[in-house]
Amino acid sequence: MRRRHWANLACVSALALSLTSAVASAEGQAIDPTLGIPLPEQPALLLHADEQPQAAQAPVSTEVAPAEPAPQTDTANAPAAEPGMVTGAVTPSARPEGSLATPELPTASVAAQDQPVTLDIPEVELPPADPALAAPQAAPMLRKAEPAIAPPELPKVVVDLPAGSEYAADIAARAADALALPRLAERERAEILAAYEANGNRPLWIEGRGWSAAGLRLTERLGRAGEDGLRPTDYPLPAFEASDKGSLAEADVRLSALAVLYARDARGARVDPRRLSKLLTPTLSLPSATEVLSELAGAADAGAVLAAYNPPHEGYRRLKAKLAELREHLDDTPLVRIPAGPALKLGMRDDRVPLVRARLGLGPSEEPVFDRSTATALAAFQKQAGLPATGVLGAQTLAALGTPATARGEQDIVAQMERWRWLPFDLGADHIMVNVPEFRVRVVRQGQVVHETRAIVGKPETATPIFSHRMDHVIVNPSWYVPPSILRKEFIPGLAADPDYAAKRGYVVTRTKGGGISVRQPPGERNALGWIKFMFPNDHAVYLHDTPNRRLFAQERRAFSHGCVRVDNPFQLADQVLGPEWTHERLKRLIGSGERRINLPQPLAIHLVYNTHVVGADGSLTTFEDLYGFHRMVRQALEQRG
Repeated sequence: MRRRHWANLACVSALALSLTSAVASAEGQAIDPTLGIPLPEQPALLLHADEQPQAAQAPVSTEVAPAEPAPQTDTANAPAAEPGMVTGAVTPSARPEGSLATPELPTASVAAQDQPVTLDIPEVELPPADPALAAPQAAPMLRKAEPAIAPPELPKVVVDLPAGSEYAADIAARAADALALPRLAERERAEILAAYEANGNRPLWIEGRGWSAAGLRLTERLGRAGEDGLRPTDYPLPAFEASDKGSLAEADVRLSALAVLYARDARGARVDPRRLSKLLTPTLSLPSATEVLSELAGAADAGAVLAAYNPPHEGYRRLKAKLAELREHLDDTPLVRIPAGPALKLGMRDDRVPLVRARLGLGPSEEPVFDRSTATALAAFQKQAGLPATGVLGAQTLAALGTPATARGEQDIVAQMERWRWLPFDLGADHIMVNVPEFRVRVVRQGQVVHETRAIVGKPETATPIFSHRMDHVIVNPSWYVPPSILRKEFIPGLAADPDYAAKRGYVVTRTKGGGISVRQPPGERNALGWIKFMFPNDHAVYLHDTPNRRLFAQERRAFSHGCVRVDNPFQLADQVLGPEWTHERLKRLIGSGERRINLPQPLAIHLVYNTHVVGADGSLTTFEDLYGFHRMVRQALEQRG
């Protein structure tokens, strides 16, 4: 019963909805089919009477862009237009706002017209269009947009390559060949290569097709190397083809290598003094290749900078001037060839004696006897030649006699100039200079000699070493510790023969931890060091000191010590090095009161030198005996290098 009731209600509801829809349709109002309620009334579309509808529906377009033609339709098969519907193109009109209906023409007559219908749609004010986006009427598509403002003109890109870059590849390829110099060490070669690599392998001395201004100054200095006692043939200038970049690149690197060699030779690299003698121990200041090239490359005058590597000392400059003077005068001494033979001594007869006398400028003699006049003249020659003035004709003297005087003089000057290269570049404004062959000590203040005294130096068998150091203290009432060489040669044999050998002479013997002995001489008037010694600790264990045996200072040839330098008037020297605080009188009051150390106000540079050839301020040349043969060693070493 209940199911039939719900079915009847559903049928009644459906019928009611159908009737409502039908009534709404009859009244012309749209009804929502779902909800069954009338939809809002749409505004009527009214057409002007002066526009005729088209027979077929066409797409509506505006004047914003040209309307494409309407597609052709089949009017026979097209459905008939409903009453009241108007079709056609819609175009804007200039008609004033108002009713869209035209009272003279009813809707039916308008629909019957064949003319297009125009809707009265007001113009819409749009913002002005970008002219760049506007397309011409005939173009179916918009043109490509162009910027309204032209872009700024870009500057031209100019790439400047560093000067000399065109040689980089050739320098890298040929540098090894350019550095193949016998005396150029591997370290210097590596530093030169590194310098070029840091410079982008660009040339340092080549410009265009030849030497630059700096390169010309360098070549000029190398060509004048003989002025400083160097040998120009050690620095052969490279040849090159101006049209060959490879040849130019190799010449540039070779010139750098030669400049490095010159700078190092000027500082003393030609001869290693330590190979000549263990007593020649100067501290050479040899520049590196990096230092040389850095200074030369940035110099306004590279030639002057290269020349400045030679010693700046006044003694060296005087020797240089003397060398130039010797070369200006030809040797007019007649050369006589003296045959080799046994050594000639005073009183010997030999057929070579007339030749020796002729070589020495002596007149002929009645007998071929090596008399006193011949020995005296030969001794003078030996002294001038830097040889021991023995008056005996030996092999060395014979060789010297066979060398022209000018050539021999040049060799001596050059050898002495070489020893000046062993000294520090800066001697110190205040310093002490001990010239061993001259037996002289000088104190220099601000370039001026303020004190000078005689000295006693080592015997040839216990030679005084040659080196530079700094004096830093003085000891008054010193004890003397016997050095190992004297202990080994004198005391140990003496103690072996007599256990009281040391005590009888005032020495104290002490046993050391290693089982050896130490022999000390206490302070006193008999002390070998005297009352004062001047200390500059060094590997040779030598120093300046006083001596109780002052009578030896009266001797002309004062080579008596075991290596130390004994000074005359030591307390006057102390006045110079200790300053005004320690006067001569104050120091003497300390004598006999026990050992006392006094530090110098400032350490003072001290140079023990071996100057056998000295040129004075007036240009005169003075020669001193070659006590230990060091001068001869240097001269021979330079000759052998040649």
